[in-house]
Amino acid sequence: MVNLLRYHPAEDTFDDLFRGFLMRPVRMEGGTEVQIKLDVKEDDNAYTVHAEIPGVSKDEIHVSIEGNQIAISAEVKNEKDVKDGEKVLRSERYYGKVSRIFTLAQDVDEGASTAKYNNGVLELTLPKKAVTKAKRLEIH
Repeated sequence: MVNLLRYHPAEDTFDDLFRGFLMRPVRMEGGTEVQIKLDVKEDDNAYTVHAEIPGVSKDEIHVSIEGNQIAISAEVKNEKDVKDGEKVLRSERYYGKVSRIFTLAQDVDEGASTAKYNNGVLELTLPKKAVTKAKRLEIH
């Protein structure tokens, strides 16, 4: 049986930074959702993102940055390790693609951004782009 959750704005604990996150969970057989879980922190100069992506090789993780929109995707490979004489009675581990797209409040400097992957956690350091003030044009 699949449990359904109802959105209620009064119970929403996310602050304005997280509003507008686009979530793309993957539905498995039986209705279970697999989603990349995130922690996002901010200081004056950068955003720091920790994304849980267990069971993935770092070569199978892809991150793209376009302005203030960040996309993370990964593919968990199904490696069969069944030995002769064994049979799988139940398999609940997920294999396939997962992705998450979210928007930050300020554009990110993609050239200075870094990514590390350790123990199933992807850490992104996303420096903020310098905000340019509008230039007033003189009319001749």
